[in-house]
Order: sequence, then C-alpha cells, then structure tokens
Amino acid sequence: QGGGARYPYPKHVWTPSGGWWSRPANWKSNTAITFVGILAVAYGVWTVSAEREVRHIKPDRPIPSMMWAKQFRDHEAKET
Repeated sequence: QGGGARYPYPKHVWTPSGGWWSRPANWKSNTAITFVGILAVAYGVWTVSAEREVRHIKPDRPIPSMMWAKQFRDHEAKET
C-alpha cells in the first residue's frame, strides 16, 4: 500500500503546490491563515450584498434575507 517507492524526480521543475511529495512543516498555520482569509472575504461580500439588496416587489411571506437586508431593517425601524 502506498504506490511503491519514491522515484527520482527533476529538481529544476517548480510547481505552486510544492512539487513531488510535499509535506511542509507549517501546513497547519498555512491552512488556518488561508481559512481566515477566505472568511474575511466572504464576510465582506456578504456585507456589501446585504447593503445593496433591493426587492422591487415585497415578498408575500417572510424570507431569510429579510433579516439582514437593509431595505427591510430600515422599514421596520421606521414603523417602531
């Protein structure tokens, strides 16, 4: 199991993934940093999307985006 022994490979080939049999020592911190970066970008996209969301026809029943859409939050604040 494991596919056999490691074979000689060209040392002059560069790959973005690290090349053959790559096992970086700091893979856990690299993964954590990448995950935090992805979450930050997703949060930014979510925030901009919620601020710019506009529904020209009011939904006839409650939908999840009504909880965070600026259009409906401002409307509820004016009513109270």
